[in-house]
Amino acid sequence: MSDNWTSRRIRKTLGVKKCNGSWEAAVEELTMDQVISIAKDKSADLTGGDVRAMAREVIGTCQSMRVCVDGMRPKKVIQAMDAGDYDEKFN
Repeated sequence: MSDNWTSRRIRKTLGVKKCNGSWEAAVEELTMDQVISIAKDKSADLTGGDVRAMAREVIGTCQSMRVCVDGMRPKKVIQAMDAGDYDEKFN
């Protein structure tokens, strides 16, 4: 199997073999800098037009894997991105 899947990159960054299946048991967390690093590493495979859009794709995978980003659930992080809270990371 390819080691280039987004979910595998997330697990490798976290240092775990498997993530929890429920939000109640979820303890894994990435920082936005780690999300951006994964997005840049996978830029050839992601469809986003810029790093912000590719980071959103990685955050979407985090949602499916029950992995928080900066202490928030991924959907809240997307809302924070839309509100401009992470603009300094993408400029």
